[in-house]
Amino acid sequence: MPMQVADFVLQRLREWHIGQVFGYPGDGINGLIAAFGRAENSPRFVQSRHEEMSAFQATGYAKFSGEVGVCAATSGPGAIHLLNGLYDAKLDHVPVVAIVGQTARSAMGGSYQQEVDLQALFKDVASDYLVEVNVANQLPNALDRAIRTAVARRAPTAVIIPADLQEEPYEPPAHAFKQVPSSPPGMSRSISVPTGPEVERAADVLNAGTKLAVLIGQGARDAVDEILEVAELTGAGIAKALLGKDVLSDDLPFVTGSIGLLGTRASYELMRDCDTLLIVGSNFPYSQFLPELDQARAVQIDADGASIGMRYPTEVNLVGDAKATLREVIPLLKRQQDRSWRDTVEENVRHWWQTLERQSMLDADPANPMRVVWELSQCVPDNAIITADSGSSTNWYARCLRMRGTMRGSLSGTLASMGAGVPYAIGAKFAHPDRPVIALVGDGAMQMNGLNELITIQRYQHLWTDRRLIVCVFHNNDLNQVTWELRGMGGAPKFEESQTLPDISYAEIARCTGIEAIAVDTSDGIRPAWDRALAAAGPVLLDIRCDPEMPPIPPHATAEQIKDLGRAVLQGDPGAWHLLVQGVKSKAQEFRP
Repeated sequence: MPMQVADFVLQRLREWHIGQVFGYPGDGINGLIAAFGRAENSPRFVQSRHEEMSAFQATGYAKFSGEVGVCAATSGPGAIHLLNGLYDAKLDHVPVVAIVGQTARSAMGGSYQQEVDLQALFKDVASDYLVEVNVANQLPNALDRAIRTAVARRAPTAVIIPADLQEEPYEPPAHAFKQVPSSPPGMSRSISVPTGPEVERAADVLNAGTKLAVLIGQGARDAVDEILEVAELTGAGIAKALLGKDVLSDDLPFVTGSIGLLGTRASYELMRDCDTLLIVGSNFPYSQFLPELDQARAVQIDADGASIGMRYPTEVNLVGDAKATLREVIPLLKRQQDRSWRDTVEENVRHWWQTLERQSMLDADPANPMRVVWELSQCVPDNAIITADSGSSTNWYARCLRMRGTMRGSLSGTLASMGAGVPYAIGAKFAHPDRPVIALVGDGAMQMNGLNELITIQRYQHLWTDRRLIVCVFHNNDLNQVTWELRGMGGAPKFEESQTLPDISYAEIARCTGIEAIAVDTSDGIRPAWDRALAAAGPVLLDIRCDPEMPPIPPHATAEQIKDLGRAVLQGDPGAWHLLVQGVKSKAQEFRP
């Protein structure tokens, strides 16, 4: 039997060492699905409960493995469902390839069932590379380019293959006019370094300052040693953008933690008081959390020249690999003899962690959500992978979780999509089946799609050498982040029809899928629940009933935000009295010595 186009696609994926394809079947990819069967499921087809989850799983896999993630879906509705996860990959600069079916070529343009203009649909999200394969000879070039472009540009790409073509015999491109061949799979990573004069200018700016603040993002991941050397020479403090939260350990005394609305007071103070700013591998968008525009001289290092100088008036912009560029800068730096700035930063960091511990231990009704993550930090394995969803629980991930060891963590950083936490965790388990994975998820995201993916976890856990995948649900029956945004940014009271969630038992649903579950409704029950879950032999769901009125207000809240919150209370917020009590108790911890 001659090799079909679909068989060749899977063969080429194997040659690229693609171990799994996250997807959902449909008749637009029937040829591809049949090929998986003939190939004895190599690469493995990982079936999600929805195509959006497949795209998120591929993105999570790519984030935690450092390799390209691949997802697949049928034409029409399946392709449409991929979009949210692919946009997450695009905005967070993650290499993902989508293989998508299409109506048979003979029916195109005939308003046929499930016929959607996929070129128009994907032209933005897959703007770096989008191709429709209409003859077999376009392969392997089309697929190879999609993979190489995704890796080189850290972006999603898409390959559209009509249903009838998938089942046709494969014919390689000939050595002929209008035929495009390809080279064997594989590619090396290029490392760019800026020119000497610009490096010298950057060193001059950094040497002239006495109060250096460093902001790092995910682009600094491979430059940890260099970042630490810069900090040691200059006495700098280091803040982390949310996607760079896992780049440096929070046990380092000069690391101030996250920055921004979800950030720490120590990071706010670092930016408020510095006279020099070094940004490495970050495109953090909220300039109001950076120094005043005329306050600090600034240097930025980024591999992407299009991202340089767009968040702060940086004086020197170095386009290049973070590690290689810093290696050029470091020999030109002078050691800062006056360590008073470093001493101040470290004192601010110590005070912040003390404040956070006191806030986490405050009484709440039923349980304090801050304590959920604070207690996790005390017992989490050093090699754990943590995923977070978008919601009020993201605040506690950003502020309360102390990264250390080889821990990794991520979330939908730029798109900030709800529903990424659980599929990210599944992708992480396929990237690192030997490491424990923990998903921190709000009940809104669980009702949106997380509950369905418990089925996926149960189905595939046997493939993981360490079966621990813990889904921790912050159960407060409220779309809590938006509720607080209404209060703190709009001065509007909680609108219960839009904000209150149906009360269900997440623990009971988990047990129905065959997953162990632990229900918690007191703060004192949190640590024993974590200990039990981490000691389990397989997946566990923690259903923790949390107080929705623990305020996720930033420690550097503005007068306008406080005024808006007061206005919401006066307008009859249903949780007015309780949120006032909890807010005052929490804020008071910042002023304790």
